[in-house]
Amino acid sequence: MARVSTWFHFAGNAEEAFLFYKSVFQTEFLGPVRRFGDLPTAPGQPAWPPEQAHLVMNIALPILGGHIIMGNDAPAHLGQRIQGNNVTINLEPDTRAETDRLFAALKVGGKVEHEPSEMPWGGYWGSLIDRYGNEWMFSCEAK
Repeated sequence: MARVSTWFHFAGNAEEAFLFYKSVFQTEFLGPVRRFGDLPTAPGQPAWPPEQAHLVMNIALPILGGHIIMGNDAPAHLGQRIQGNNVTINLEPDTRAETDRLFAALKVGGKVEHEPSEMPWGGYWGSLIDRYGNEWMFSCEAK
């Protein structure tokens, strides 16, 4: 099912913030909290340092009306940044064709960060900043 969720980036305190949101909305996290240290490393790549391994890579919480807020810690060494209002709109279309259509439309006049492609976790993912400076992520689980 297609949905739109709102993604928040944090400077190392994503878990603290989401525990607060959990108490406010009185809901439960969707799935486990995923951490950067949970990612497999490429051959020859060192493991995440302990001071970074605990950082949140992905966390999701339903709020009102079926809307989901999601978030992560934004490590600068990975090229992530915190700017503006720190919100990324995450679109989750039903099909890869719809993902490609939306991506193509929103990238006109903007800046592509990552063309949609197959990711290690099995999803089809991409990101861009539109012509107005708003960040969009695309996540499609359909094959």
